Amino acid sequence: MNHSGPGTMAKKLATRLGECARAARQRLNLTQEDVAERVGIATEVYGRLERGNMLPSVPTFRKLCAVLSLSADEALGLASEASVSWTPPPSPPEASEPAELRRLLRRARSLDRNSLRVLSLVAAHLGQKNG
Repeated sequence: MNHSGPGTMAKKLATRLGECARAARQRLNLTQEDVAERVGIATEVYGRLERGNMLPSVPTFRKLCAVLSLSADEALGLASEASVSWTPPPSPPEASEPAELRRLLRRARSLDRNSLRVLSLVAAHLGQKNG
């Protein structure tokens, strides 16, 4: 009996894509939340992609490859290891920032003007206290 049907192929593809995405994300020193935000999907959805539990739509796949500087051929398992010559792109400045700072910036971007003012005052106070 042959057990390599379409469902098995999709699962293998999802697993391969998830492994490649995780490796690329870690290479770029990004969190799952960072990648999800840049791709425009929920963090939970990105987590399922990385675990190989789902496949992205084609537009999401394209964004994912761009965000992670990942070759689509490599992510889909179409490129042989010998033919892949990956050179890391220059890291965006925020990639070297701690995850906590990136998380704070994401949250700050969604605040209204008054809340931003309060956050700025709190940050200024903490800066005086620590510096």
